[in-house]
Amino acid sequence: MASELCKTISVARLEKHKNLFLNYRNLHHFPLELLKGEGLQYLERLYMKRNSLTTLPENLAQKLPNLVELYLHSNNIVVVPEAIGSLVKLQCLDLSDNALEIVCPEIGRLRALRHLRLANNRLQFLPPDLGRSRELQYVYVDNNIHLKGLPSYLYNKVIGCSGCGAPIQVSEVKLLSFSSGQLTVFLPAEVKAIGTEKDHILPLQELAMRRLHHACHSFLKDLNFLSPISLPRSLLELLHCPLGHCHRCSEPMFTIVYPKLFPLRETPMAGLHQGRTTVSFVAYCCSTQCLQTFDLLS
Repeated sequence: MASELCKTISVARLEKHKNLFLNYRNLHHFPLELLKGEGLQYLERLYMKRNSLTTLPENLAQKLPNLVELYLHSNNIVVVPEAIGSLVKLQCLDLSDNALEIVCPEIGRLRALRHLRLANNRLQFLPPDLGRSRELQYVYVDNNIHLKGLPSYLYNKVIGCSGCGAPIQVSEVKLLSFSSGQLTVFLPAEVKAIGTEKDHILPLQELAMRRLHHACHSFLKDLNFLSPISLPRSLLELLHCPLGHCHRCSEPMFTIVYPKLFPLRETPMAGLHQGRTTVSFVAYCCSTQCLQTFDLLS
């Protein structure tokens, strides 16, 4: 089987194939042959459905830079590396039927992504910025029973969310959560604090991070001049990669969000999922002002 796999990949490399089918190969690890040399830079579609993969290589984008479609349906993938955000041409990503509990924020930064399939996983939340790109039109997260909130950026997209939002036992709740009335949603692990309408002053660290971010991008146009000596490494990494952007004004947010819930039953999408989900849309705002003025339906 190993020799047959190597032969298939070698032929694809030599003949500069654009499509490569590696479905049903009983693969437990991503084939190293795919990551050797430069011969697969022409590859546009990679099919690896129904294997036993548990993760993806960090250098996937470096070795397969022209991927347009990546099909990983029915594996055992637990973690998707941040490097997937470098697949700048990727338009379709299928991670259905895996073991994902979180989705890295970098997926939300795939500006060419049009189709995203995450059905039948173990997701508890989605990145706040997911759906910010106008290109993303189809998102399927059906049968993620722990998932109760969808970023409001996904409103007016084609959403599959049947089977989401099933009740969870209190003992299972480990993530930071936000409640409004009878609704409770989980928030991304990067969120350190939840703001409310009563909080009119931002925490000092959040205020400093926003000011530094604006200064760097407005005047210096570059964050690379900063070093762990001038700024702690943890804050430097956070500065490079905000947890999300305000759904009202696009202000970057680093440690605190002001969430606002919009039950799906109160939106025009309610009829599409009648009785099959209890999921809500979540607006992530940067301040009390944006929280009070944001309206999903306006």
